[in-house]
Amino acid sequence: MSLPSSTELTAASMVDQFQTIQTGLRDEGFARADQAVMRPLLIQAGLQEAGLQDWDNFARSWSDLGPDVYMADGGRYRKRRHGVFSVSSAGIAREAAQPHYQSRDYNRLNGGVQRWFAPIIVDDTPGSALHAILILCNDMFAAVAALGHHTWHVEVHQFRIEARLDEPGQPTPEGMHRDGVDWVLVLLVGRQNVASGQTTIASLAGDPLGSFTLTHPMDAAWVDDNRVKHGVTAIQPLDPALPAYRDVLVVTFRAVGTLRL
Repeated sequence: MSLPSSTELTAASMVDQFQTIQTGLRDEGFARADQAVMRPLLIQAGLQEAGLQDWDNFARSWSDLGPDVYMADGGRYRKRRHGVFSVSSAGIAREAAQPHYQSRDYNRLNGGVQRWFAPIIVDDTPGSALHAILILCNDMFAAVAALGHHTWHVEVHQFRIEARLDEPGQPTPEGMHRDGVDWVLVLLVGRQNVASGQTTIASLAGDPLGSFTLTHPMDAAWVDDNRVKHGVTAIQPLDPALPAYRDVLVVTFRAVGTLRL
């Protein structure tokens, strides 16, 4: 999918765009931001604007994900890679490979075990898409939480959810859930030949707060994981004869010194 040119994205100032997301997170516990908002914010955070070539390379890396072998439902629909970072006001550092762990309180389907995934292979150097995403997340979450000096434990998940005629793809097979962190960014990288995939946000009591569908590259959902739950409906192929998938990047931020098992 093509991205709009920068001339189409100047109607609202980046300060206003940033503050709109910040206000949604603070007041509602979540915020939706479409491509026209996210693109200039990522450029401001360091993404190279010339042709956005790094974004294209970034998106292509989703074609090299391995199967998720931990699916307790036996599903064959999920592929992924995983990476861990330390992010602070001082900078970004990639950490050694480590397992992803959630207790069954947060993931009743696949929780309770250490899950090892192949490491992400995308570029995380300054100017890259991933580096800009991490900078924007740090700026946003630190602003909402009113933090000064801080350090985050950050996990980055590449997901490809595939849909087949005999097996719908489940972006959140555990249902409505929290991730057991402080903050979450869900960033759409691409969709091909799929229907549905509607994101729903609910209060901790289960009351629905909002529903929307991420449809274009860089469309995003920002989530305060301490205050709301989120989930995504299954995707189905529009044309069963063609490949059908939904690619997303999920980034979770947890303040160092806290651990939610």
